[in-house]
Amino acid sequence: MNDLISVVLNALPAMLQGAQFTVLFTVASLFFGFILALLVAALRLTRSKIVNALARGYVSAIRGTPLLVQIYLIYFGLPSLGVALEPIPAGILALSLNVGAYLSESLRGAIQGVERGQWDAARSLGMSWGQTLRFIVLPQAFRVALPSVGNSAIGLVKDTSLVSVITVTELLRATQEAIASSFQPLPLYISAALVYWIISSLLGLLQGRLERRFNRSRAEGSGSSA
Repeated sequence: MNDLISVVLNALPAMLQGAQFTVLFTVASLFFGFILALLVAALRLTRSKIVNALARGYVSAIRGTPLLVQIYLIYFGLPSLGVALEPIPAGILALSLNVGAYLSESLRGAIQGVERGQWDAARSLGMSWGQTLRFIVLPQAFRVALPSVGNSAIGLVKDTSLVSVITVTELLRATQEAIASSFQPLPLYISAALVYWIISSLLGLLQGRLERRFNRSRAEGSGSSA
């Protein structure tokens, strides 16, 4: 037992360093993926059939193929077209494209869930379509989509383990390197699972806090209007 504890303690610094890359990939991919999701959701709501079809095709292609294949395509496939990316940018790009497709559908559904009267009232005040979307619709839609965004963020933490296949030393790869030198897979994989669980739990707590804040703001707004 003492030997197993020593193995874990010896590997822990490298694993925690790898966990920093896990957090980096999660935050960066969620940031860029959310921006992409907003754009795609807006395109899905336009009246242009061509633009709508392109946005729908992107979502279908991403949702219909494995994330691992997408990572391989970006890291190993793009160099054949003259576009060679380093492992970290390639991983962030693949994860951003993936999470952006899923979030775009959540945002689109939330935007369409906003009452049509909100749009009409904003337009009657002289606001453009973009202003209405930005100042009136999106704040309400984001509150509705927040649970889906939180779930996507937690799923993204686990998906970052796949970038280990392109030599990024995140948590999983750091764990595998420690196993290669210690030959103790069970305690080290359990330790890695605990670290993933802790990161996911912290994101879950943040999600719950944001949901309570939005609900409190909504309740205060309803109370003041009454």
